[in-house]
Amino acid sequence: RLAAALLALLLAGCGTAETGQQARPAMWLVEDDDTRIYMLGTMHALPRGTDWDGGKVARAIEDADELVLELPPEELAAAGAIFQALAPRSAPLAMDKRLPADALARYRALEASGSDFGGDKLDDWAVMVLMGQRVAHNAELMPSEGVEAGLTATFAAAEQPNDGLETARAQLMLFETLDPQTQRVLLTRSAAKADKSVQDVEALTEAWGRGDIAALEKVINEDVDVVPAARKAIITDRNRRWSTWVTERMARPGTVLLAVGAGHLVGVDGVPTMLEAEGMKVTRVQ
Repeated sequence: RLAAALLALLLAGCGTAETGQQARPAMWLVEDDDTRIYMLGTMHALPRGTDWDGGKVARAIEDADELVLELPPEELAAAGAIFQALAPRSAPLAMDKRLPADALARYRALEASGSDFGGDKLDDWAVMVLMGQRVAHNAELMPSEGVEAGLTATFAAAEQPNDGLETARAQLMLFETLDPQTQRVLLTRSAAKADKSVQDVEALTEAWGRGDIAALEKVINEDVDVVPAARKAIITDRNRRWSTWVTERMARPGTVLLAVGAGHLVGVDGVPTMLEAEGMKVTRVQ
């Protein structure tokens, strides 16, 4: 759920499900006399056929001169190779030495739904990322159907700029540099909930499609409140940097569509709340 709501690096496989879901994700607007910045909460992978670009989002896409994502296309394309370089442990450690019995059983059941994760040779954070990939695959969520993929294609066709806030290496290093205890807590919690993970991600996707920011905030808080170091690194610090980016970008004229994981735009440390705390007027427009 954390990866689905927050991370552009959902190194996910493909599914084939069709859906007629009409999604209306939450979106905010910051504006002054000559600058408008739409902030759209995204899901990085979605069921095939999800209609998310209607309503006010269609207007934002039409009006925007520039698209800004967590990662620009070239960084997303490089993510797999960087993951392969960072993920291995310095020395193997068997998964049954890392996880308690109940969590290990659920981890093994998720692993058995596809190919072996090779977890013994990987850092805890990397195993968790691969689990997120498998869950996305099993839930038939497709990065090619996600919001970022659709926006990238639209802005490329219009020959409009597509920039990013981060690099793939920086995003993966958020996990690589977490202390070992925090990594182990995250992995253990992910494994312990693996038997319900597909249902959880489906519920998250439905909440996103309704624009239900209270439900999204609840999901994010459940996943990271017990690991403060993860909240700080993965959510709060990044949101603070992105809020600074928005503030600085407001000094230049134009219309920008800023599209980032929906979990970054909700809650007391979400980007809209941070901007409001700085005295900026933020309006929810969808």
